[in-house]
Amino acid sequence: MSIDDIQNGTAYGIGLSPRASQVPGWFGQAVTAFTPILARYGLVIGFLVFWQVSTKLGWVNASVFPPLDEIVSALWKGISSGALLDDVAISLQRSGIAFLAAVGLGIPLGLFMGQVRAIEQALDPLLQFFRQTSALALYPVFILLLGLGEASKVFVIFWATLFPILLSTIGGVKEVDWKLIEMARTYGASSLAIFRRVILPAAVPAIFVGLRLSATTALLLLIAAEMIGANKGIGFQVMNAQYNFQTPLMFAAILLLALLGLAANAALVLLQRKLCRWA
Repeated sequence: MSIDDIQNGTAYGIGLSPRASQVPGWFGQAVTAFTPILARYGLVIGFLVFWQVSTKLGWVNASVFPPLDEIVSALWKGISSGALLDDVAISLQRSGIAFLAAVGLGIPLGLFMGQVRAIEQALDPLLQFFRQTSALALYPVFILLLGLGEASKVFVIFWATLFPILLSTIGGVKEVDWKLIEMARTYGASSLAIFRRVILPAAVPAIFVGLRLSATTALLLLIAAEMIGANKGIGFQVMNAQYNFQTPLMFAAILLLALLGLAANAALVLLQRKLCRWA
């Protein structure tokens, strides 16, 4: 009896068919393929299955937590009819304008303040004070100043998204290794070259952290802003569905908002990987 006989299962008169010998291999490959998925999303899948089963069996009140199939059906009806698409377009317009304005102001100002220590120290107490002041608490002030129109909604989102970008940019510039800057100066690099070649690339990862936080904040503030004095938008749909006891539609709008947040975060992560391949 040889080792090959033992491995092939022919020892002691035992024989395995080719199909039987292939089953463990395919099963092992399937387990290997699904193990990372289950390790990462197993808890989420289990929660969704529990939600569906518990509502169908009556363990929880279906009028408060409708089954997932009804939520998905309401989401599909809203998208196919175009009603939710109009709300998504309006909400993305509001949050997009505010987010781009915060990026356009926060990154250049943060890069400047991070390099000029005196200005950063002078403005830091004021920035910390405004950062700790809730944007929702200031929303009535913005309404008094700008009215109930689009301006107040965009500005409250801009206010909330500005500080994560600004402070992350300042922190990224301050964490640049000054030995690299001194080395660049030793080799005769100009101030502009040092900024382009040393400071900006080193600060980009911290800037993207601020961008991802601000994108999430923009969507969160969007809902609160659209719940007051709005007749369009995802936030309006959430409140309108609640008032009309359309619970599946309310959860469908919340699910749509979560999917938009995941898409925005994934887009920023992909952009960061392309711009920060060296990291």
